[in-house]
Order: sequence, then structure tokens, then C-alpha cells
Amino acid sequence: MRTVNIHEAKTTLSALLVEVEEKGEIVVICRNGKPVAELRAVTRRGGRLATRADTAAIVFHEAPTAPLRPDEWGDLV
Repeated sequence: MRTVNIHEAKTTLSALLVEVEEKGEIVVICRNGKPVAELRAVTRRGGRLATRADTAAIVFHEAPTAPLRPDEWGDLV
């Protein structure tokens, strides 16, 4: 795992992406010495983005962004 500050991340982003993509490196980006983000490769399975193990079992039976029906509002109205 490599740690870089924001300035270095901005000026060497292309090179950092090569390291992440080709070498599997994880780059931690810091502001004032404190980690704020990670740059890591996206893993793919079968042409789709891989899911996290702890969320893989979640199944939506309805569209999660669909508006609520009037009977679903309950005491909120």
C-alpha cells in the first residue's frame, strides 16, 4: 500500500492509475497527513462489477428508488 498527499496524487494521477491497474497497488490519498481516500482497482466478474461479500446477499424485490405509495407513508403525512 502506498501513501501520497493530494498534490502528488493530482500531479501523478496517470502513473498512480497504472500502478493500481497493472500491479494491484492500493494508493491511500492523504490531506494534512490524514487518510481521506483509497485508489484501488475495480474487480470484475463476468463483465459486471464485483459485489462486496457483506452485501452480496441483498436482493431488492422492488425498485429501491421508487416513490412510496400513499398507504406506505403511515404516520409521516
